Amino acid sequence: MPAREGTYGLLAEFDTPGDLVRAARRAHEDGWRRMDCFSPYPIEEVAEAMECTRNRVPLVTLVGGLLGCAAMFSFETWVSVIAYPLNIAGRPTYSWPAFIVPAYEWTILWAGLSAAFGLMALCKFPSLYHPLFNAPNFRKGATVDKFFLCLEALDPRFDLEGTRAYLETMGPLSVVEVPY
Repeated sequence: MPAREGTYGLLAEFDTPGDLVRAARRAHEDGWRRMDCFSPYPIEEVAEAMECTRNRVPLVTLVGGLLGCAAMFSFETWVSVIAYPLNIAGRPTYSWPAFIVPAYEWTILWAGLSAAFGLMALCKFPSLYHPLFNAPNFRKGATVDKFFLCLEALDPRFDLEGTRAYLETMGPLSVVEVPY
């Protein structure tokens, strides 16, 4: 049975982080890929269980730093050679050793800014609404003392009754449907 219109997924509530890790590991081993875990504090074992190793922030930072370096070298070259060439004591107008320090500074600046804004873009910030806010048990326990596993309806394996029965075999405190 396909997911009902307006269903974000099913949310299973667990009492301990160990239960959440076991449930996430089992769901990933059983082929679930559209899922997410929520806890009041970071749990590294959950990320390992879900095999979340893809991180694009270092690549965004590298590209930003390289663009900053290239932009500054290009700007300094344009100023020194084309826009305002100065012949001082017969030295060449293109003197790249003098360009290193400002280019380095721009590399650091652009890398830092691209890391900050790239992280915000990749995390889809600012996000003022998420469908999980509609689940009452999530509002009461996600930031205090409960641990949650959400299997999303966009996963090809999702079947409302079948997924509910699957989650209940993991021993959660409750399983609730999350509307959009």
